Amino acid sequence: MTDRSPDTPLLEVSGISKSYPNASGGRLQVLKDVSLSVTKGEMIAVVGESGTGKSTLLHLIGALDRPDEGSVRFNGEEVFSKSDEELSAFRNTSIGFVFQFHHLLPEFSALENVTMPALIKKTPLKEARDRAVELLVQLGLEERQEHRPSELSGGEKQRVAVARALMNNPDLILADEPTGNLDTGTAEKLHVEIVRLCAEIGQTFIVVTHNPAFAELSDRVLTLADGKLYDGRS
Repeated sequence: MTDRSPDTPLLEVSGISKSYPNASGGRLQVLKDVSLSVTKGEMIAVVGESGTGKSTLLHLIGALDRPDEGSVRFNGEEVFSKSDEELSAFRNTSIGFVFQFHHLLPEFSALENVTMPALIKKTPLKEARDRAVELLVQLGLEERQEHRPSELSGGEKQRVAVARALMNNPDLILADEPTGNLDTGTAEKLHVEIVRLCAEIGQTFIVVTHNPAFAELSDRVLTLADGKLYDGRS
């Protein structure tokens, strides 16, 4: 990781735009000249109507897709100047992803699912398992380590997904509607866990959410509308 001064933003998104081909042969403009600066330890909520490009924004920040224009700088380095191999390593070590649907591997236990990113990084097995156990205990899943996803509740699956995202000590976690598939009570418990992680370990989160109560727990609320990002609620 590149050394940076305390004043350097963790993430700097500058003037990114993104469009996709549409059925009529033209292009659908999803993002237009979007800029964003994030400091370490912040929890930022991104809100907006469905289809406004919130997931696209997370995909560009997390290097799952490339912008048509603009730049994404992480710890002072331009993300898209990296090779494909370097981008893959960047996604696995610097970014943690949590999606609405947990995407756990069904044939593996909770512990094995959480351990996976560290094994991809070639972390020694014992070290990886110890870290996974620590995270599962921290998230209240110490009794569920050997259970497969089919044996877990919706809230437990998402907590496993959060633990997996934290596995490699990423600088930033991108969460796309992480509680959108949960009932109200379970969602509120996960909200509390995410806020606690920000407070206790200084974990940085960018969270896309339709849940106003969750958004209000964040340090900043940003609204994506008409392809542009605005401070506060629209």
